[in-house]
Amino acid sequence: MTKVAGDGECLREGETFGCLDMLRNGLRRLERVVVAFSGGADSAFLAWVANDTLGREQVTCVTAVSASLAPEELADCEALASEWHLQWLRLETAELADPAYSANHGDRCYHCKASLMAVASPVAAAARATVVLGVNLDDLDERRPGQLAAAERGAAYPLVDAGFDKGRVRTASRSLGLRTWDKPAAACLASRVPYGVPVTTATLARVARAESALRTLGFGQLRVRHYGDLARIELDAGGLDDAVARRAEVVAAVQGAGYTYVTVDLEGFRSGNLNQALTGGPALTVGSRGSGTAPGRSLTGAER
Repeated sequence: MTKVAGDGECLREGETFGCLDMLRNGLRRLERVVVAFSGGADSAFLAWVANDTLGREQVTCVTAVSASLAPEELADCEALASEWHLQWLRLETAELADPAYSANHGDRCYHCKASLMAVASPVAAAARATVVLGVNLDDLDERRPGQLAAAERGAAYPLVDAGFDKGRVRTASRSLGLRTWDKPAAACLASRVPYGVPVTTATLARVARAESALRTLGFGQLRVRHYGDLARIELDAGGLDDAVARRAEVVAAVQGAGYTYVTVDLEGFRSGNLNQALTGGPALTVGSRGSGTAPGRSLTGAER
């Protein structure tokens, strides 16, 4: 287990709840926060702990709403906000109107996160709060230019400072009784489009329809990668055999979303595999305001 220095000193899996105490203390130092709330396991955990630690009046959860957010994810954000009594706002973002985003170069996620911060920062300023993101230690080893954009605009990373990796987030979430503890990872829909292929509302809608149709068939962890009229489906190991056995249903579901050709990737689900087309990228050493930093760890980009 990687050692995290300073406030994030958390050395063994058995110390998950020590990390939870550090997370609560870090949030208390911030006093008021605006949580970037996507509904995924990490941001949901951060939102719940912040709400429980600081109180509802000190925490605002915001969800960036655009064509790149899957409809199911938005619905789950709303459901979680109701279940957990969160102060929740839907904030419309306009990243698709930004040519730097829609061109879909390797820095697309930078412009996406800049769009999020453009709408979240005024909410934070009005409340004299800090925008916080559910970035964890494992994220620092992946290519994520969006985190650079957020850090440049004053966002904080309480999970990093408290020593949380993905495993600890899920362990703590389960112990706290949060139903998001085993929620599959879900990146924005634009991550299904290969770099260099323009991102459009129509493309994102087609991907969303295809993935929704497959989930209706019972497939869980999945991605539909977009290649024009061809859809490349990634499923976890358990889903591959099922997809072959039910290929007529799978083909019908994806073709019904607007694709002509339907393929299943035999390598299965791989988070961030489109990043194989990229090399390098600017790095950022992460440190939240007023708290510890993981030495030697950096943020670079984001695709799942």
